[in-house]
Amino acid sequence: MSLSPMMGAAVSGLQAAQTALTTVSNNITNVNTPGYAREIVELSPQVAGGVGNGVTVDDVRRVTDQYLESANYDAASAAGSAGIVSTLLDQAQAAFGDPSQATSYLNQLSTVFSDFTAAATDPASSLPRSQALDDLTNFLDTTQNIAGTLSSLNTQADGQIASDVGQINQLLSQIATLNTQITRGTADNANVAGAQDDQSKLLGQLSSLLSISVNTQGDGSIVVRSSNGQLLAGNGQSATLSYTPSVSGLGTVSVLTPGAQQPVTLAIGDGELQGLVSLRNNLIPGIQQQLSGYVSTAVSAINATHDANTAVPPPQTLSGRNTGLDLPTVVGDFSGKTNIAIVDASGNLVQQVAIDFSAQTISVNGGGAVGFTPANFLTSLNTALGATGSAAFAGGALSISATGAGNGVAIADDPTTPASDGGQGFSQFFGLNDLLTSNTITNYNTGLKTTDANGFTPGGAITFQIGSPAGLPVSTITVTVPGAATPTMQDLLNALNAPIGGLGNYGSFSLDPKGALTFTPNNPGSTLSVVSDTTQRGANGVSMTQLFGLGVTQRAGVATTFQIRPDINANPMNMALARLDLPPTAGQPVVALGDGSGATALAQTANRAVSFAAAGSLPAMTTSVSQYAAQLGGNLGQQSSAADAAKTAANAVQTEAQTRMQSVEGVNLDEELVNLTTFQQAYSASARLVQASKDMINTLLDMVP
Repeated sequence: MSLSPMMGAAVSGLQAAQTALTTVSNNITNVNTPGYAREIVELSPQVAGGVGNGVTVDDVRRVTDQYLESANYDAASAAGSAGIVSTLLDQAQAAFGDPSQATSYLNQLSTVFSDFTAAATDPASSLPRSQALDDLTNFLDTTQNIAGTLSSLNTQADGQIASDVGQINQLLSQIATLNTQITRGTADNANVAGAQDDQSKLLGQLSSLLSISVNTQGDGSIVVRSSNGQLLAGNGQSATLSYTPSVSGLGTVSVLTPGAQQPVTLAIGDGELQGLVSLRNNLIPGIQQQLSGYVSTAVSAINATHDANTAVPPPQTLSGRNTGLDLPTVVGDFSGKTNIAIVDASGNLVQQVAIDFSAQTISVNGGGAVGFTPANFLTSLNTALGATGSAAFAGGALSISATGAGNGVAIADDPTTPASDGGQGFSQFFGLNDLLTSNTITNYNTGLKTTDANGFTPGGAITFQIGSPAGLPVSTITVTVPGAATPTMQDLLNALNAPIGGLGNYGSFSLDPKGALTFTPNNPGSTLSVVSDTTQRGANGVSMTQLFGLGVTQRAGVATTFQIRPDINANPMNMALARLDLPPTAGQPVVALGDGSGATALAQTANRAVSFAAAGSLPAMTTSVSQYAAQLGGNLGQQSSAADAAKTAANAVQTEAQTRMQSVEGVNLDEELVNLTTFQQAYSASARLVQASKDMINTLLDMVP
């Protein structure tokens, strides 16, 4: 070998060793840098004419494993979703307090029922009545606080979703910028490992927010897609995400992909963003529904008993609540018998009006029965009351008043064949003697039958939104109230359940024996929301949403609407703790101050079986108020525990995925020490060869005279 090739080979060795040493140094420096993948130098021999002529650096390459990176992205997404769900569900459960404590929220009604027991032993005293009202007030106040906490969690989720969407947009933009740098660097044969490391770090952050799939292109750039293949970043461009919150419907995350004209719903897949969307659209509203279901059904059970009672003396006027219905339809659906009594200040019977809804007759003071029709019922009732009282119906509400100083009104259904409509007695259906009132319809047992006129103005429209179990919008459908030629409830059901123009492809509406309208989804776990509703029952009447409690928001908002009836709150003696004693006994009052039978019945409400509608993850069930409280507490604890377990499992999987990826892509200091020694020796060998070449040249030069 001549001296020139030998010198060239030595210099190439120096350069290769120097590049390798720089690479090793870079690896050691970034041993703890997130997203950094170790680099290796790829060398190849230089050959000229079949003779080795040194070494060349082909590439400085990042060591990566696409399969392990994909697994790490998936694990990060699962951990991000599980983490946020666990955090917010823990806060939701904490709002209800520890159910094992006697003073916790879910045990507060038990205290109220105990107060009724105390009142039954001394019904003439105001003290136990005041205690019952105080404890009821405490229950309602705590309900307000819990509902406020759940509402704030929904608001918090909304804000965090918007924040995550902004962060995702920033990450996608940075990834797209790095893509451009990597593409240009690759074309110029420059080292793009640093830009790729930065990009890897950004992908790690992105994967914790939503599910992604990443493919590396031939020029070193990457293409990022969502869980169902929507383009998020690639070819130097990035998508733009947006979040649209909704008061009554589902909050929706949309994506405008590069080159698209209109945004579409983003398939989030997993990650913190999906966890937040699931919480905001499904899990938290489900808990709100459970709270409202518990409160409204408990209130209905208490009111049912209080409506069957009477105060002593009875109030001059019993004013009902808005049923949302017309009186002829209600009367036509009633069966059984009830009694309306006008009672004087001493508790003596003044007038008794007996109504037989099955036979459609009215009798006065045991006299002959006179027929009535649903259309003329109010007139017939006023005729029967005569000079002793009057009845009126306005705005969906019935009221009955007594005339004459000191007279009052008391109502009692027949003990053998009680009046019933929608599973409710006469006074209960109209809310004539409710203990707890609301400014909205809270009892959705309308008593309507499929043959009844639906009463809604034709042409009114209600827009529904179907959501997936994960809280993502599936479809938005507008249903129009059928025309005047199809006026029955069955016609309305047909319109709602139609496969075209209705919700038939997603589930079915049905009217149960109590007149409650319910929706059963084809896909268990799917949700129904009402986006808008212009339907109206009668002139200035209620909407379909209000009458039947349709949609998550309508049901969830009921819990905070209750209050103790103002006149009872002002005077505990107005609480109805006695019962109307019919038929009257000669010389005996029909109501007496010392009668505590109504208070005993109120106390027994705690263990009386009532029907609870399906709410959130709790199915429909028939059980007592006390047992449902236990079910609710257990369900909340189970949800929170399951979320914590999912978080622990997801974090363990993420740690394992990171460990495995690190074992391939991470820096091993022992290995780098070996490489450092190897390349130092190579550098020294090349340097010695350079020195030998120099010495040989100097010797040759010295030989020249």
